[in-house]
Amino acid sequence: MQTIPLAELSIVFIPTIFLLAVMLRWKLKAWVGLYANARMVFQLLLVGYFLTHVFETTQPWVILLLVALMIGVSAWIALRSVEVQGATPYLIILTSIGVPGLILLALVTQFVLEMPRWFEPRLVVPIAGMIFANSMNTVSLAAERFESEFKRGESYVNARRTALDAALIPQVNGLFAVGLVSLPGMMTGQILSGVDPNIAVRYQIMVMWMIFGSGGIAAMMYLVLRVRMVRQNET
Repeated sequence: MQTIPLAELSIVFIPTIFLLAVMLRWKLKAWVGLYANARMVFQLLLVGYFLTHVFETTQPWVILLLVALMIGVSAWIALRSVEVQGATPYLIILTSIGVPGLILLALVTQFVLEMPRWFEPRLVVPIAGMIFANSMNTVSLAAERFESEFKRGESYVNARRTALDAALIPQVNGLFAVGLVSLPGMMTGQILSGVDPNIAVRYQIMVMWMIFGSGGIAAMMYLVLRVRMVRQNET
């Protein structure tokens, strides 16, 4: 794949500038959007440098520590969607993201893919990133919708059902659209790098099942634990 020059790369930022201007005009949080974009660039540049060293490691504890960090940070970010802050909500989100995510990560890396090492960094790190980032977003959607429905006076059972249904909308839409509307990131990247499309398709199917299962189970687990927390507060 060709290296994208910085001048050409900056062209893609033009629509973002337009969107930020509209957000500012409409009195939305334009500075938050600008900060998020700046932070994204900084984080990716930093992680690019960091991964060049991580991919060369022969120490499994480095990968285990990195995976634990991913889970902890994703739970902390998802906590922003919850009005009730504190250690207990964080532990609920941490458990919801971590448990199904680790199970899916082990299933994919240890039983589906043939890795030269059980902690192979070039496979474990990006797959873990996809799993935990997707679970973070799904849990955030479920948490926000549950709190909204519960505040409207819905019972926690109805709020739980509505929240899970809403959280799965992007997942289900993605399953419907893949191959017809969109060629997802992993498949596109492999095709651009010269991989046979038939092989890329199998990897993408693995990814779609992986993120649907991990994200949906994470949201379900969060809602079950959140309802239990509500019941305990009522007694």
